[in-house]
Amino acid sequence: MTFKDFQKSAVYDYLEEKFGPLPGTERSFRNYISYLVETEQLKFNNHKRIYSPVTELPYGKQLQIDFGEYRTKRGLKLCIFAAVLSASRYKYCVLQDRPFTTLDLINHLLDCFQYIGGMPEELVIDQDKVMVVSENRGDIIYTKDFKQFIEEMNLKMYVCRKSDPESKGKIENVIKFIKRNFLRIRDFENIEEAQERLIKWLNRRANGKISLATRRIPQEMFTEEKAYLRTLKNSIYRQDNLNARERRKADITGEISVNSCKYPVPLEYREREVDIYKTAERLFIYDIRTGEKIVEYAISPIPGSRITNRARCHRKELKQKQLKEELKRLFALDSWSEFVDKNFRMYTRYFRDQYHDVLKKFSRGIEKEHLGQAIDLCLEDRTYSMANLYDTYQYYQQEAELALPKVKIVSNLRGIISSRKEGYRSLS
Repeated sequence: MTFKDFQKSAVYDYLEEKFGPLPGTERSFRNYISYLVETEQLKFNNHKRIYSPVTELPYGKQLQIDFGEYRTKRGLKLCIFAAVLSASRYKYCVLQDRPFTTLDLINHLLDCFQYIGGMPEELVIDQDKVMVVSENRGDIIYTKDFKQFIEEMNLKMYVCRKSDPESKGKIENVIKFIKRNFLRIRDFENIEEAQERLIKWLNRRANGKISLATRRIPQEMFTEEKAYLRTLKNSIYRQDNLNARERRKADITGEISVNSCKYPVPLEYREREVDIYKTAERLFIYDIRTGEKIVEYAISPIPGSRITNRARCHRKELKQKQLKEELKRLFALDSWSEFVDKNFRMYTRYFRDQYHDVLKKFSRGIEKEHLGQAIDLCLEDRTYSMANLYDTYQYYQQEAELALPKVKIVSNLRGIISSRKEGYRSLS
């Protein structure tokens, strides 16, 4: 590599990086190089390509992106993602040590939008395989994730033809500028060092010096363009962004309110807090302790809507069925199974409370003979609550202990109706 392969500004920037502020300006350095050329102490290839001027785009209109590759003197392979706002020439760049995937691209674009504090109206790309599957006379087929991303972000697309790279000439120049002005004159131990120095170079040189195209400093123009960028949006590809999550508390019915709509959470989260992450079209709900996703919904466009979760209803029905079968296994009595079935039908909404009544009152020391008598009486009188059954069971147990004649229980036992014949003694 010879001196003529370096840009003068790149050499000046490298000297400034190595030795700090230089005694002469960049113009003085250029004049000195020109003197060396005129005296033939240095010889350059002066062939330059001439470009016709194009109409400048309005602020916030367009962002051009492209990729590049570079191998350093030490053999470190750098894959380059770069972006530039067409109006202000404000640049963004990131490096990685492996080829780009579609998800890599999406994440870098989201980082870029965060870096510039907004989104452009239009994205200019080429037909790279991470974005475009095929193109047939203007009919573009995008990769699945990239298509979902541009629809989610509502981005207009300008896809260059394979034979028309000059339509994204701004970003082509940025890639060349990064290679010649930053990478060619430096070497790095690892990718982390390269990225760290690149960020400083972006601020100092790429966005901090006058652009030959606009005759203005990109950073200064960007302060004007930023106001024209579209507002940032949350993306489904950034669900792991904890800073973008919001806290909600489920009510007693197990629902949370989002944008005036009600969304259900699993019953175990009733009256508990959860985290939510919203995009324009999707709602994700997370456990605040584990960070795991609980459920997701399509955002309702109708304020005041109450969203149903069929899976939740199915789980509830399945749980109730499991509880009923568990109760039936408590006692090996046919009448007990019949009583549980009737209890379930009568107290479907409160079956869980009935279940807990059984666990609390019939957990141990139950005499099956007395329980059978109590069940028969409750079935005969059509009183199917577990509390009534327990009161009746207690009566038969006390009767056995006192060796009293059998009597009929009357209505003061939680509503059991007496219809026995005369001769039965009633409880006072």
